[in-house]
Amino acid sequence: MEELREELGDILKPDRKDRRFLISLLQEIQQRVGYLSKETMLALADFLGIPGSTVYGVATFYNQFRFAPRGKYPVKVCMGTACHLAGGQLVLEAMSRELEIGVGECTSDGMFSLERVACVGCCALAPVVVIDDAVYPRMDSSKVEELLVNIRSSNREHKSN
Repeated sequence: MEELREELGDILKPDRKDRRFLISLLQEIQQRVGYLSKETMLALADFLGIPGSTVYGVATFYNQFRFAPRGKYPVKVCMGTACHLAGGQLVLEAMSRELEIGVGECTSDGMFSLERVACVGCCALAPVVVIDDAVYPRMDSSKVEELLVNIRSSNREHKSN
């Protein structure tokens, strides 16, 4: 815990030792570490002098916070109204099956993480998947495997160069 407090020392400054800074501190920690681990939330709770359950309750209330590391290629499946009606749930299930992870998880090799997002603003192209800022329109479950194979193979090509 002490090592973590040292690592976050420039975020956990004495002048911010007040509960009113909780959300902004959570945001800064996530930006630095990439996600909110149980240890980081407990360190923040200790710093602020509040229960860990309070920090966890606030963090889980907002969907901007992640509790697992992100993969090299974050996969975001849009579940906005248009995407949902056009089969977004089937695409999400296919991604989950192919990656062998659930929403909010990361593959064991650290390549992919899976997120369900509310809307990516491409409703006319529904259903939409966004992987590492690239938009894949009109997805369906039969295209998922090919898409992931292409990303994996392009990643291998970049490693060998």
